Amino acid sequence: MPSLRLELDEVVKGYHGQPVLRGLSFAVGVGECYALLGPNGAGKSTSVRCIQRLTPIDAGSIRLDGRALTDWPAAGHGRIGVVPQSDQLDPDFSVEENLWIYGRYFRLPAAEIRRRSKDLLAFMALEDFARRPIQALSGGMRRRLSVARALIHQPQLLLLDEPTTGLDPQARHLLWQRLRELQRTGVTLLLTTHYLDEAERLADRVGILEQGRICAEDSPAQLIQTHIPGEVLELRRRDGARPDPENWHQGRVAAAERAGDTLLLYDPDLDPVRAHFAADPNYQLLQRPATLEDVFLRLTGRELREAEG
Repeated sequence: MPSLRLELDEVVKGYHGQPVLRGLSFAVGVGECYALLGPNGAGKSTSVRCIQRLTPIDAGSIRLDGRALTDWPAAGHGRIGVVPQSDQLDPDFSVEENLWIYGRYFRLPAAEIRRRSKDLLAFMALEDFARRPIQALSGGMRRRLSVARALIHQPQLLLLDEPTTGLDPQARHLLWQRLRELQRTGVTLLLTTHYLDEAERLADRVGILEQGRICAEDSPAQLIQTHIPGEVLELRRRDGARPDPENWHQGRVAAAERAGDTLLLYDPDLDPVRAHFAADPNYQLLQRPATLEDVFLRLTGRELREAEG
């Protein structure tokens, strides 16, 4: 299956005079999985809506295979599949009827819809639920059906906006497996997610979105290597007091930061520091490998954000 290359170049979008995307630029290669990460209000969902042409951009350009999105004929937009952040399944129809109606939207022949529906329900482990009403499905089943529906017209670019929100671990792992299988067939994936481990597992490259721009971009492993020197040691006091109030760690580790009741220390060799604090029974210690979540929090901050964009 041929795939699409997606490019956003200096995209600007605002609402009511408030900027959301401030010159957003990134590209997703053919057959690549690209994860777009960012705190609430950073512009992830707005970016997806702009690519869908649900939201017009104020400036910049969006291109598919080098051609401006606005220049594609209506039929060309059938090359994009979308799994929205919230399920948009029709509750008046059964599982297979939801696929049927969506297939007819793309004017697929009846025999082709039947064949693809059967294949997709098996692909998403939903074949035993084909005639069930939507209300009878669990949250995980609904999300898998949303992915199946997005694939009924065999898109070459799949936009996944928070696809595993609210799923239990078994459902998440099944969906991850299916997304990897899709990528192996050549489908290009653009993923937005709040689950940093999801991006670390699935993405070839990650773009971290902060205030409407990409502030860092690379493979998950390279982002960790670039921004986190070594492993991480988390220090907490059992009484909830400030860890290491005398700042004994300063000059002994490559980097450190405080987050609430936790002191995070970063260094390729944490053994001496660990030994020092382990001797104090008032401390709880956790030493672990650095993760993409550590990178994300260091670059975007640890304060709560309530705005959505």
